[in-house]
Amino acid sequence: MPADPSPRGSGETPLRRAADTSRRAAPSPKNRGSGTSAVEVRRSSRRRRTVSAYREGDRTVVLIPARMTEAEEQRWVTVMLDKLAAQESKRMLGDSELAERAERLSGQFLEGRARPASVRWVTNQNTRWGSCTPAEGSIRLSHRLQGMPEYVIDYVLLHELAHLLVPGHGPRFWRLLDAYPRTERARGYLEGVVAADRLPHLPAARSE
Repeated sequence: MPADPSPRGSGETPLRRAADTSRRAAPSPKNRGSGTSAVEVRRSSRRRRTVSAYREGDRTVVLIPARMTEAEEQRWVTVMLDKLAAQESKRMLGDSELAERAERLSGQFLEGRARPASVRWVTNQNTRWGSCTPAEGSIRLSHRLQGMPEYVIDYVLLHELAHLLVPGHGPRFWRLLDAYPRTERARGYLEGVVAADRLPHLPAARSE
């Protein structure tokens, strides 16, 4: 099911006749990072495979197919809120801002013990989100992270900062990341991106 976070998605207008669209307020996912407080889900019988979302005043409207399950609805609401937040964060962090962010994260979650000598974006990392060379104190983040939600970038930064203290991925390493409250959500987001990249296309919906 392709997702389209643009203001009008696949070109369909957000307002439908009452017979075609049902509307309801959706429970707001926790810690979603957007500035809005209300989410309205609109189900359309005309919508088959696409999901889209846009801002409408102080609300976020998410358009989904009518036959989508409650679990699928919740998952897609979270995905689309993240996509909108990333889309609205147009200003990319520079290397100096990335270094400042790393210093803040180290102080907040690692008692300031991780002190990288350099933190920068790179364009030659297409199979990993970040890398660290403890001997040099250098941290490199893939440019593919640019435009993703801030909590995802923070997680990858914190992951590499932790490697300055613990080189491997043993229990001690993961205990360091336990302090970051969005670890599981960030990992889920990145896993979703990887899974989507591996799918050249989605199968057509089963005809009824």
